[in-house]
Amino acid sequence: MALRRIYLDHAATTPVRTEVRESMLPFLGEEAFGNPSSGHHFGRAARAGLEAARKRIADALGAQVREIFFTSGGTEADNQAILGCVIAHHGTDLAKAHVVTSPIEHKAVLGALHEAERMGARATMLPVDANGVVDLGALAERLEGRGPGGRPCVVSVMWVNNETGVVQPVPRIAEMCRAAGVPFHTDAVQAFGKLQVHLDQMPGVTMCSISAHKIGGPKGVGAIFVRDGKGVASLLHGGGQQRGLRPGTENVPGAVGLGTAAELAAKEQPATARALRAIRDAAQAALAERLPDLVVHSAGTERGPNILNVSAPDTDSETMLMHLDLAGLACSSGSACSTGSVKPSHVLSAMGVAEPIAVAAVRLSFGSLSSPDQVPHIAETYAAVVAKVRQLRAVLARA
Repeated sequence: MALRRIYLDHAATTPVRTEVRESMLPFLGEEAFGNPSSGHHFGRAARAGLEAARKRIADALGAQVREIFFTSGGTEADNQAILGCVIAHHGTDLAKAHVVTSPIEHKAVLGALHEAERMGARATMLPVDANGVVDLGALAERLEGRGPGGRPCVVSVMWVNNETGVVQPVPRIAEMCRAAGVPFHTDAVQAFGKLQVHLDQMPGVTMCSISAHKIGGPKGVGAIFVRDGKGVASLLHGGGQQRGLRPGTENVPGAVGLGTAAELAAKEQPATARALRAIRDAAQAALAERLPDLVVHSAGTERGPNILNVSAPDTDSETMLMHLDLAGLACSSGSACSTGSVKPSHVLSAMGVAEPIAVAAVRLSFGSLSSPDQVPHIAETYAAVVAKVRQLRAVLARA
């Protein structure tokens, strides 16, 4: 009997939608392959596709066309937002620059933060509660200039956490930053298509990052929203494409794919959220029924509809993921293997999760390949793997 394989890693990447692939094809062949900066027919055809895609993304986000800039993905967009804002405000003298973020951010944000520190800037990590929600009181203090570093030049807080699915109070944070006159960036890579994202209704959001391959688009392309297209310095130097903010010949097929994926994601968001939440909640209930000691991370607050992060005590994520894959379930973890040991996720550590529980965390993320009929098999397989891993650990402990 063939092994039944179920993909539970949609937060990592998603399959390219048929509509997206078909929209890209003309720009991969001889029909519209030209350089969009060229003035001849082929260049104009590519430029038309590029700008139509920019319009679709702007409409999907509730933005203006001039506020959308294509990038190579979410990582570049996050770096562009943080480092670009720091440089725009302080030039090359970053001794007075102050960046405020949270310890549960994606590594793209944390990496950009560390680079800003290397260049001389000061960084502040806002505390989070046991569910991973940012402390708004601490943010208010920073916005008022209290504490080391003074008033920040940029605040960055992700909308939906990629590991636990916890939803941050982005509308409130945006309003607080706006009232303080501080630019605010949110990484919406995991939020767009799952939550309502209407940037025209949140004037406090200065910058916002999205990525194509999280919403049924191709890998290697994303976009950054910059309010009014101003206030952010370029990190690249070359031609004048995209008004100089992100120079370089644009990835036209990728941009077209992102445009189509964004349009569909925004249109289908309410139905998508309902369907995924039902599957996620059913899976959570089925797992908890089979494993009474199961720990569901961030269960005490609002989560994105597609992410379920759980820990089974007396297991570890590295061994769990290997055996889950052998059993047909493709999942992931926030942990990283280093020198033969499993280190806990920085997200769960910031939430105060005890290390034995944190190192056992496994993320199941649902999407277009998920269906309600998969839930019983997922729960049965996961519980069987937990029993196997616990038995293996017991044997090793006695050895």
